[in-house]
Amino acid sequence: MIWKLFNRKKGFKHDHNLRATQNPVGGEAPPIQDTRAAIEELSQVVKNDPEAVEIYLALGSLYRSQGEIERAIQIRNSLIVRPGLEREFKARAYFELGRDFRRAGFLDRAESAFLEARSYGHDSTAIHYEMARLCAERGFFEKAAESYGQLDLPLLQAHYLVRLAMDCFEEGSDSQGHRALRHAIRAYPGAVEAWLEQLIQAYKNGNAKKLADILKDALKKVEPGLRFVLLEGVLQLLAKADREKTNAENDATQWAKACSDKDVVSTIMPVIESQDPDVLLLYYGASFLLRIDDQENAKAWLEKALVLQPDFWLARLELFELSKDDQTLTPFFKEQLSFFMGRARKVRRFFCRRCGLKRDQIFFNCPRCHSWHSIAFRTDFSQ
Repeated sequence: MIWKLFNRKKGFKHDHNLRATQNPVGGEAPPIQDTRAAIEELSQVVKNDPEAVEIYLALGSLYRSQGEIERAIQIRNSLIVRPGLEREFKARAYFELGRDFRRAGFLDRAESAFLEARSYGHDSTAIHYEMARLCAERGFFEKAAESYGQLDLPLLQAHYLVRLAMDCFEEGSDSQGHRALRHAIRAYPGAVEAWLEQLIQAYKNGNAKKLADILKDALKKVEPGLRFVLLEGVLQLLAKADREKTNAENDATQWAKACSDKDVVSTIMPVIESQDPDVLLLYYGASFLLRIDDQENAKAWLEKALVLQPDFWLARLELFELSKDDQTLTPFFKEQLSFFMGRARKVRRFFCRRCGLKRDQIFFNCPRCHSWHSIAFRTDFSQ
């Protein structure tokens, strides 16, 4: 494997890789209605000036943004075969054709188009970035990580090293998997997905002490706004293990050595307690305590969370759930209350800070706007 590139030590700041949250050779797509209006206007201009190459290129990109890939490809090809077209425009046409093919899922054709664009002198950095994306989409994670490292995009480099590590663990190559995770953290110390994968492996191997040690280090390195992802990931892991152990149709051998809930909670709670007061850490501390049915201490942690943020809706919901049996309620009121509590629990807890997309599962790359590490917790119900 190619590791030299990953061994370089780099200074780290949480905002160092902010540009990785955007497409460095593209941009955000305008609203659909604006795009359709632009397509109509540009189509009229092209009819009046068939030699307007720049407008043709822009029109093709607008078609691609609307998912009309076939029309975008037709426009690129019509430019490429045009007699006397300057090399600069031919290079751009091939480059955009490559992006069209990649969007359509024709990855081999996309690669060929990018290579043609390179031969005509198109910007090498933009092509390098697109080739890295192709490697990632093909599942060539080591090559993708190497390319993103060369582009000085350590967040993306680390992400695909984690994907490489996950493949290694799946194939039983644990030593290579752990090595890839170490290099991911070295490349980008705030790589929450790398730390989470280390926590997962420690849990599966039954090493609760190591899990706690990893969590302690991770909470120091990960951006404060993303630390909840580590704890949410562990909770989801515990729930997944429970489901697969109790489902006879699933092969639960991967959980044979896994830590018990009691061991997990007893080792990581001191780590959470050692942190500065934080509403989400308190909430997740209560969630772990509930895993072992320690309701009294869970109540105390939820109450502390509400002291820090009185409008934290989910902490109030959990606290009320724990206290409702102490209340005198009519059967009708209990039924209605249970209904609304059930609906409230289905509210999606996470959102993208950039585009507002809401999800109930953690994500590292927003499925809608494709920004990286933009996930946030909806502590305010109006978010």
